[in-house]
Amino acid sequence: MVIKTLRSTDEIIRYIEDMTRESSVRQFYIPGKGRFTLVLQEDDLPSINTEVEQNRELGQMIRDSRKEYRQGQGMTTSELIRSLNPKEFK
Repeated sequence: MVIKTLRSTDEIIRYIEDMTRESSVRQFYIPGKGRFTLVLQEDDLPSINTEVEQNRELGQMIRDSRKEYRQGQGMTTSELIRSLNPKEFK
């Protein structure tokens, strides 16, 4: 493995952006700091569609929520927060 010398933050960022599953381990040297080994550990988080496919109830909840929102039955986050009573959380 070739150890590349990186001298700026831009070089470091480009080096990281070029990482893929196939080139997931990179070693580099920063003068005055030392040698680094960087390992890309991708987290394949499931998409909402994947989760809906795995859980039909979740899909129904999302459809119901969208329908209620279109009908004006929704509530903004601010409205929700104002409706909460701090005493309920003690």
